[in-house]
Amino acid sequence: MKVIKRDGHMVDWCPEKIENAINRANTEVEEEEKASSVQIKNIIKYIEKLGKKRILVEDIQDIIEMKLMSIGKYELAKHYITYRYTRELVRRSNTTDQSIKELIDGENEYWNTENSNKNAKVVTTQRDYLAGITSTDITRRFLLPEDIVTAHDDGIIHFHDADYFAQNALHNCDLINLDDMLQNGTNMNGVMIEKPHRFLTAMTIATQLITAVTSSQYGGATITLTHLAPFVRSSRKYYEKRYKNRKLTKAQIEKFVEEDLKKEITDGVQTFQYQINSMTNTNGQAPFLSVCMYLGEDKEYQEEVAMITEEFLNQRIQGMKNESGVYITPAFPKLLYVLEEDNIHKGSKYYYLTKLAAKCTAKRMVPDYISEKIMLELKKNENGEGDCYPCMGCRSFLTPDRSISLGNIAKAKNYVPGKGKYYGRFNQGVVTLNLVDVALSSDKNMDDFWKIMDERLELCHRALQIRHKRLSKVTSDVAPILWQHGALARLDKGESIHELLHHGYSTISLGYAGLYECVKYMTGHSHTDNGKGKDFGLAVMQYLNDACRKWKEEEDIDYSVYGTPIESTTYKFAKCLKERFGVIKGITDRDYITNSYHVPVFEEIDAFTKLKLESEFQKLSPGGAISYIETSDLQGNLDSVMAVIQFIYDNIMYAELNTKSDYCQKCGYDGEILIDENLEWYCPNCGNRDHDTMNVARRTCGYIGSNFWNKGRTQEIKERVIHLDNKDL
Repeated sequence: MKVIKRDGHMVDWCPEKIENAINRANTEVEEEEKASSVQIKNIIKYIEKLGKKRILVEDIQDIIEMKLMSIGKYELAKHYITYRYTRELVRRSNTTDQSIKELIDGENEYWNTENSNKNAKVVTTQRDYLAGITSTDITRRFLLPEDIVTAHDDGIIHFHDADYFAQNALHNCDLINLDDMLQNGTNMNGVMIEKPHRFLTAMTIATQLITAVTSSQYGGATITLTHLAPFVRSSRKYYEKRYKNRKLTKAQIEKFVEEDLKKEITDGVQTFQYQINSMTNTNGQAPFLSVCMYLGEDKEYQEEVAMITEEFLNQRIQGMKNESGVYITPAFPKLLYVLEEDNIHKGSKYYYLTKLAAKCTAKRMVPDYISEKIMLELKKNENGEGDCYPCMGCRSFLTPDRSISLGNIAKAKNYVPGKGKYYGRFNQGVVTLNLVDVALSSDKNMDDFWKIMDERLELCHRALQIRHKRLSKVTSDVAPILWQHGALARLDKGESIHELLHHGYSTISLGYAGLYECVKYMTGHSHTDNGKGKDFGLAVMQYLNDACRKWKEEEDIDYSVYGTPIESTTYKFAKCLKERFGVIKGITDRDYITNSYHVPVFEEIDAFTKLKLESEFQKLSPGGAISYIETSDLQGNLDSVMAVIQFIYDNIMYAELNTKSDYCQKCGYDGEILIDENLEWYCPNCGNRDHDTMNVARRTCGYIGSNFWNKGRTQEIKERVIHLDNKDL
């Protein structure tokens, strides 16, 4: 028999706990009122004879009170009730002490592996986590209804980022309007920042702005190099003027200007890279930043964007030195490379950049690739025109359909009437539905499946409404850098951000996880079968989209289906499924469930078939999605990388290639660090198992992690099959 505790966790039935609880109450009453050991054992036997597989701890306590009164032990029952009530008060008054102690002592498995880009040992991260534990406690006890908390604990849904939810001021991810801030000035900590005159200055200011912005949110942020390109031109003019004043020849001027400008771009990118990776924001980590490289975003500055892009790629190929002085793969910034007509075809003007991007991907796992061609087909605004723009952070995409008629509700100074607006927009937060639990709860009955799906969707809907309502109370004063000084808006002091939460200006996300296991259980097929399984998988995805569309029409809030990057939650969901349904072969027999719509990591499939198949599901995940393939070391086979890149351009909106990029500090081995049968990382060259002396970089749901992972995610990484090996196509 399993006992369901108040926090939703299940434990084994332990009769000694009942005996101890009644004996504690025995000490408070006279001898004649005490329950004998025989009477206590009879109460325990009565509970066991009920034959329940699972029982709530509250029901056990109710039974004890009833049985004590039935044998005339009224005073004892009274003291037991008092003890029970006192324990409940203690529980409600303080639920954080143990978590805080475990965090500080380094013994809390959840916080130690909660985020693969955070080191829970360092004080800056611990400070963020201490606040997070308190926030989670407040969220659970005061801000969320009991049924949503229970569903979260049972792994039926996941209410994301509860560790930031107590503050009603924080949102998820965004596209920073860097152009407005740099061109029109901004303000940080009460200090005015005016328009820079040189590229190097702009890059330095940009890193400061990014750190300030990401300290006022909890998700990822994205900038575009297009917003920095005008300052390359400013620097060029500066050098031209300087050398003209020296009365040099035209040839000399051109030579020296090009040399100085190239050096400044090199210095500017290097400054940017070092600043982003060395700064720590209030979340206890380097800014979770993506940098978009889109040549066609503004044709006027295409050449300048190309120059910055080339330098970013060259410096990323080199990598950054670790504490041993060896070049390794940094986690940030994540690079996004847009594939377009001017860079995808042999002979096109910027094809050399795509070849450089392929070299970078083979060595450092980035950039990731956005197909302008496919995105223009999928992301249509209200005029039926396609738009191309980067994701917010690792995979979150805005909805374009009202990007033109939104007007300038953010009061941005760089607003262009009649043009789609994306920079300055953001996401309000995520609640994820465990599709595997929906399937298992239906016991393969299709009618029950859709009925349970409706119930669970409404549970997610209510949880999302709570997220929205909490943000709707925010005024611009809580984060001036975001709402008053141009990062997201230029609202007046004290002005509400309420309008920015409606009309499609920002999104709010219905996440989902475990489509593969859901389909496999209900149909007996993988959703990769191009038959019954695939059809059912697409039907499930369409059902999620239909629900979001209905909510959006009723509330003027942009609900959107989002392929959740469940980094630590994949392990939590897997454990909850085992506790609720037992071990089911092929469904719950692993310590993880499959991310979003992805082909399961253990399924043998080639790179091109995988990308083509997943492109159909990516269309139905408009609020966020990314596909990937696992590859062997392709640094000596860039033709294969280029073939994949070409395939991405023609077939799928957003995808990436996963390679390995590791280093053992003890022996200098720079091959792949492996995982043994006990899910422990080790160097195959010297046997080193010390995480502190190994640099391991792996893709985690769209972004690179470098601080190791929990048991479930580690098993998932271990079981990944190679989709493209090091052979000629």
